[in-house]
Amino acid sequence: MSLPRIAIDAMGGDEGVRVMVDGAAEARRRHDQFKFLLVGDETRIKQALESHPNMRGASEILHCEDVVGGDEKPTQALRRAKSTSMGLAVNAVKQGQAGAAVSAGNTGALMAMSKLALRTMPGIDRPALAALMPTLENHDVIMLDLGANTDCDARNLVQFAIMGAAYARILTGREQPRVRLLNIGTEELKGTDQLQEAAAQLKAATGLAMRFDGYVEADKINRGEVDVVVTDGFSGNIALKAIEGTARFVTDLLRAAFTSSIRSKVGFLVSRPATELLKHHLDPNNHNGAVFLGLNGVVVKSHGSASAAGVANAVAVAARLLEESLTQRIAADLAELGEARLRDGDNHTAGAAK
Repeated sequence: MSLPRIAIDAMGGDEGVRVMVDGAAEARRRHDQFKFLLVGDETRIKQALESHPNMRGASEILHCEDVVGGDEKPTQALRRAKSTSMGLAVNAVKQGQAGAAVSAGNTGALMAMSKLALRTMPGIDRPALAALMPTLENHDVIMLDLGANTDCDARNLVQFAIMGAAYARILTGREQPRVRLLNIGTEELKGTDQLQEAAAQLKAATGLAMRFDGYVEADKINRGEVDVVVTDGFSGNIALKAIEGTARFVTDLLRAAFTSSIRSKVGFLVSRPATELLKHHLDPNNHNGAVFLGLNGVVVKSHGSASAAGVANAVAVAARLLEESLTQRIAADLAELGEARLRDGDNHTAGAAK
């Protein structure tokens, strides 16, 4: 299947052009149907492409020297959207020059530019940032929102659940992904008014392509018992960083333990296959590619520190969402929710009339 080309913000991320081009090339080695619009300094991009013959004929360069700074405020970046590599990559999606955009740059700026250029889908009040996290099972868990919206009401959370479930159906193949709201307990009376109202709406909704299972606590996110974890961006970002920090802590603790003595070093050699598996499972590059859900277009955020392999994974996420028509799936689910509310309203009116 021929996919629309993917716009790459080649100037974003900690290492910029080299890693972004290397990542695109690795993605193309995995799937030779990928084509790219590389946005950034033409001279530097051409230098990076010299070692990747597989990119010849599959890439077009859009020259741009202006870059969004890592600590630049979104409002400042928005003023330069038409002149920066990030802004031009997103605009390529708006203009139909690319099917999706991938950037490893400033998250806040990327969200602001994407929202302004692509707008939110009908029925979606706010876009949400969704990412994949490892679990004890053979599938990742999707968590959203992870920082795009610090304060959310029940309506936002319900919309996040619908978008996350549509994404999960693509990744897991489940027709009814298991969806839960992040809370401080699993009892029905726990949590804020917004959480309880969102839970009530999701329980009452019929016909949605998901299985709402109530609440989940933070220590159960990675157990593999849920496919989608829904929360506001403030709580989600804290939970994400706590999980990533714990993963690094465990890795560093093991490294220190295995190098503490000759006996420990011997033990490391014996257990190396298991520790390598653990390292692979916890490596954020293997789960790279957060998605801005709810926009009229696909935009994927790569870790700023991602390796070439991590960038390749982010590109693969963008391509899969295009191939599986994520935006259309979300639109269909929103329409179903609207019809369900109309049916419930009609039933309520009919019951009152009696």
